[in-house]
Amino acid sequence: MATLEEEIALSTVVLGAGPDGLLGVEPTDKADQFLVTDSGRTVVHYKVSDQKPLGSWSVKQGQVITCPAVCSFQTGEYIVVHDNKVLRIWNNEDVNLDKVFKATLSAEVYRIHSIQGTEPVVLFKEGAVRGLEALLEEPQQKIEAVISDEEVIKWTKFFMVSKHPVLIFITEKQQHGNYFAYVQMFNPCTLSKYTLLLGEEEKTVIKNFTASVDRKFICLMSLSSDGCIYESLIPVYPSDGEKNQKVVRSLLLKTVVSGSAQKSVALTILDQNHVAVLGPPLPASKECLSIWNIKFQTLQTSKELPQGTSGQLWYYGETLFMLHGKYLTVIPYKCEASSLAGALGKLKHSQDPGTHTIPHFVNWETSQGCEPGSQNSEQSKRIKDSEKHIEIELRKFLALKQTPDFHTVVGDIVAGLLGRCKEEPSFYPRNCLMQLIQTHMLSYSLCPGLLEIALEKTDVQMLQLCLQQFPDIPESVTCTCLKIFLSIDDDSLREIDINMESVSDYNDTAQDENMEEQTGILQNGFSSEEDNCNSCDPELNQKPQDATQATTSCPIIPQRAALLNAILHSAYSEIFLLPYLKDIPAQHVTLFLQYLYFLYLKCSKNATMTLPGIHPPTLSQIMDWICLLLDANFTVVVMMPEAKRLLMNLYKFVKSQISVYSELNKIEVSFRELQKLNQEKHSRGLYSIEVLHLF
Repeated sequence: MATLEEEIALSTVVLGAGPDGLLGVEPTDKADQFLVTDSGRTVVHYKVSDQKPLGSWSVKQGQVITCPAVCSFQTGEYIVVHDNKVLRIWNNEDVNLDKVFKATLSAEVYRIHSIQGTEPVVLFKEGAVRGLEALLEEPQQKIEAVISDEEVIKWTKFFMVSKHPVLIFITEKQQHGNYFAYVQMFNPCTLSKYTLLLGEEEKTVIKNFTASVDRKFICLMSLSSDGCIYESLIPVYPSDGEKNQKVVRSLLLKTVVSGSAQKSVALTILDQNHVAVLGPPLPASKECLSIWNIKFQTLQTSKELPQGTSGQLWYYGETLFMLHGKYLTVIPYKCEASSLAGALGKLKHSQDPGTHTIPHFVNWETSQGCEPGSQNSEQSKRIKDSEKHIEIELRKFLALKQTPDFHTVVGDIVAGLLGRCKEEPSFYPRNCLMQLIQTHMLSYSLCPGLLEIALEKTDVQMLQLCLQQFPDIPESVTCTCLKIFLSIDDDSLREIDINMESVSDYNDTAQDENMEEQTGILQNGFSSEEDNCNSCDPELNQKPQDATQATTSCPIIPQRAALLNAILHSAYSEIFLLPYLKDIPAQHVTLFLQYLYFLYLKCSKNATMTLPGIHPPTLSQIMDWICLLLDANFTVVVMMPEAKRLLMNLYKFVKSQISVYSELNKIEVSFRELQKLNQEKHSRGLYSIEVLHLF
């Protein structure tokens, strides 16, 4: 569990923060004391326990502080930069910043970092890094450009790893939306560059970064414009000699803030299991400060901030700093050791004043006793007799102004409804459960019984919705859903209202004819007619008309395709999924493989290698599942006569891919040489003609 304590205003004086808030809050060499830098001219020294400033310094009128002031943990002195290039150093005894030490630098400074155990370092806007001592010895030394002209530094952090300093900074390539991570080591001095691959969420904008570090990896988390938190693992010590390596972002937490929030969102790591998030949880709600358990993907606590924030959040020790309204506010917090019981709020402890209560329409009496907060027996009976009444009350509740603990209340409502389902087998408030799933506040770990009852009722519509919404469904449950989706008959599926967004034009006759022509001519640069497979069954090389048509038309109805697409989008670990895939009947495996092969042919029709529709399966997902199914069931499927042609088609496909990649590898060397030539020719006129010969 985690708790947020009562907030503390450091001062009753409004800080001189500009429209973008403060420049920063930094610790000093004294416990409980911090430097607060506004976005104008002033640095204030605060002692949190006394709730008052100990000192204040300002630059002259017309000058502007451009990066947060920091304290050198080696000397106890304070350091700040104003007007991008002018560095000042002073101590508590100094009164006037205009009379303290001054050094004018040759390049613009992005940030000064200072942590215990090492000297301060200066990060310049063009990506170069210098130690403070070396910089002060020669302030006008030439500062090299590390990043390209199109890149802008968005975020940076300084760590100590095994007593060695490590600096990471993130850049964004303007107008392209590409993000890069640079890791600067100081002993020895090395710089590594990584491209952050955004994956399917490539159209989102990253709004905030935070990071933690261990001996081998930097755990970089990012809060994107879709309201989700993503994670990337970046090696501290590069293992690849390439200059530009790639790291993938993976989904960590889904919809922790409203995707429509344009500003006022922030993210920071508290410990290995908890993160703090600042922002509105829903489009119409006010901003909240929330603590999430990333291990169990549950909301632990939240606090509404009615006066609004600047979208900035700082964390030191067990204290969070933010600008609430126009006042710097301190909120102490506590995070207990992470356990499933604690994450789900099941630990036995007294309820704190002001914590949430379950809405009255979920509080009923059962044969085994009363739920917490239950009403009198007559009212419970009335509610108990009417599922329709519960649905109406739930709609009223969801229409109300959302409170900071909305996530937790929704989880309690689901738990209450599922508890009654177990007590009364005839009770199944399907519409209520569907509404609650669509709030985007639930996960499998928060309510595992939800999928359990959906599987028991063979409710494929709810199973599809859960697969789309929950990021943490176990592989065993995913495979059980797959078995149901493959076994239910077509007539039953046609009667169910299934979300068909991911399915589009699967049975378009004109397109099927075009695809039929394509499969006979060229697939990814490989002509199947050129394949001479002497060991193949002669019957397979005759290509009768009905067999060709089988590969160019969807082998399943659109409703089943939509359900299987939800499976393709689900998260899984290959090691845990493979054993469960072996339990699927061979006929169903063959059907699924036929559908996946059909999707591949559909992808191969166009240059973008994508499918039509909203959120369709990607080529990578299609190929991964083909490999998974064959790995788990090949020895069974290969013995089935009806699967022989399918396996041969897959064999030819793999052979074509090998051929394509072989040709690509041959020209890769030529492209590298072209790139070297391009880098060597720095001086070109406004117009030039170049002739390059490839051999």
